[in-house]
Amino acid sequence: MSEPVAQLPEPEGAPPEPEGEVRATFFEHLQELRKRLVRALLGIAIGMALVGYWADDLYRWLMRPVIRSLPESQQHLNYTSYLEPFMVYLKVALYGGVFVAAPWVLWQLWLFVAPGLYKREKKVVIPFLAFGTALFYAGAAFCYFLVMPYAFPALNAIAGADMVPILTMKEQLTLSLAMMLGFGVIFEVPVIIGFLSMVGLVSADFLARYRRVAIIANVALAAIITPTGDPFNLALMAVPMIVFYEIGVLLARVLGKKKAPEPEAAGGQA
Repeated sequence: MSEPVAQLPEPEGAPPEPEGEVRATFFEHLQELRKRLVRALLGIAIGMALVGYWADDLYRWLMRPVIRSLPESQQHLNYTSYLEPFMVYLKVALYGGVFVAAPWVLWQLWLFVAPGLYKREKKVVIPFLAFGTALFYAGAAFCYFLVMPYAFPALNAIAGADMVPILTMKEQLTLSLAMMLGFGVIFEVPVIIGFLSMVGLVSADFLARYRRVAIIANVALAAIITPTGDPFNLALMAVPMIVFYEIGVLLARVLGKKKAPEPEAAGGQA
């Protein structure tokens, strides 16, 4: 009889398995994904129901910067069809539900991907999600309280005193939400840069080397996005972009992949 073949030893450089890894088939992964998607959508639906109850009041609150930018005799919005107010309030409920349920949706995403992560990655991902969510909310608040009160009067002044604005509910809601979303994304720049540095796509040295290019690109992008061309409103968008780029450089130095030490030359080992 032939002797049993001895098992080969594990290679020394083999990567460790993720801690607490749950091995599952492709269909089991699909079932888990379906479960998390259903729960995320259920959270958004509950958020829509809660926000929808106050959709009228919430819309009026969102439109305060727009209405206050108009002359006293014209501080109102218009609608072009009987269906428009209903669709506007429905849109407020939808976006408000997503806004409120965002932490719950991110938590469901975390529960789906966590079993395949290493312990070090788990320690980093949770702060990333929390920090990223808080920054997005901060960006939207920054836009509402510090940008809109100055941007809308500047936009109104461009037309001239002999022009009368006819602003509709739908268009002003779309504009306001787009501005708040844009600032929310801008405030996410440090998180994005930190993540890219962790996976090795960028480095702190690379970001610092092209700092001037990044500043010019940020100012140019702010000039394109900013609804007005005046320096004050341009600075309200460009300055946070530059500041968060610098914060991203600092995060890249802390979280970025460290270069492996170069092996000593063969001649130096004698």
